[in-house]
Amino acid sequence: MNLEIRNEDKGDINAIEKVTIEAFLNAPHTDHTEQYIVRDLRNSGALSISLVAESQGQIVGHVAISPVTISDGVKGWFGLGPISVSPNVQRSGVGTKLMLSALETLKGSGASGCVLLGDPAYYSRFGFKPESSIVYPDVPPEYFQAIQFSALLPNGIVTYHEAFNAKA
Repeated sequence: MNLEIRNEDKGDINAIEKVTIEAFLNAPHTDHTEQYIVRDLRNSGALSISLVAESQGQIVGHVAISPVTISDGVKGWFGLGPISVSPNVQRSGVGTKLMLSALETLKGSGASGCVLLGDPAYYSRFGFKPESSIVYPDVPPEYFQAIQFSALLPNGIVTYHEAFNAKA
């Protein structure tokens, strides 16, 4: 598959929403608000990184990265997600390319690290792992994972942007 990973532009917004809806349509452990989260992050100016995967002129994937707050006050940490891949191209490397590009972009921006909520079997291959000093309440700790880019590992409770409470 000929795939280009690039920053989103204004003309991609509807396609990103469509890919996000399709990607999470039959996913377990979701309340199907991912497209609203991306919309609200964008509208509030908190969408720090927004990359699309494009194949043959079609958007087939998207990843969002936004700042998180950690109760110890450390700065420079971000949350990755949602990440969406069209069902018809899942398991073809699109998600992997989006992840690698997003992490490279984030690290290159001087970020201290990144957290996410997801399957440890999948995300561990990118360097994410549970860190007992970084907590996201009310989820099994093995599913809340971090990757650090700097020497300082935070110690506190993580809060995502208010857009993660988005509804229709």
